Amino acid sequence: MASFRSPPNSYVPGSYRYGIKAAIKTAVGQVEITDIVKVKPESIAPEDSANAGFGKLEDLIKTLNTVKDGDIYKINVSYHSPDPRIALRERTKLTIEDYELLRSKLERLDKYSRQGAWTIDILKVIQDNPKLKAADLAIKTGKEKEWLKLNIRKLKNLGLTVSHNPGYTISPLGKVLLSLLTENK
Repeated sequence: MASFRSPPNSYVPGSYRYGIKAAIKTAVGQVEITDIVKVKPESIAPEDSANAGFGKLEDLIKTLNTVKDGDIYKINVSYHSPDPRIALRERTKLTIEDYELLRSKLERLDKYSRQGAWTIDILKVIQDNPKLKAADLAIKTGKEKEWLKLNIRKLKNLGLTVSHNPGYTISPLGKVLLSLLTENK
């Protein structure tokens, strides 16, 4: 359960529409929103506060009161499934179709980037500098840190990288693909 105060006419980031079941990726796997209910502050119970990750009800109310306008919603979530990227990134064999699909996805990321082709270069830098912090990777690549983090996340969604604290590594799938891409050039 999470609680938040939503400014009038605001929108919750993501591609979720209430009423349509959607799995949302989180650090613990995929969760599903099961209910969204508008609530009044006085109806929030101590167990709601604990479920939202707050030690005390007062802490939750204090946080909610940092935004003065808008409504408060109680959002119930349930565990849906493990993160599918974990199984994907552990693959060490690719069919020709899988290879072509991943290659075309990387080409598309490169084609529509204002930075030009970047995917293979970033994968190589991560491979050569495992667990290097994003700020240091940005310096090595000459890219802005926030741009780099966003785009490494795109590679992660394809199963090609793994996030660590700090830094990134190439996944087993990423190593296989990078090897195939560089030998087929």
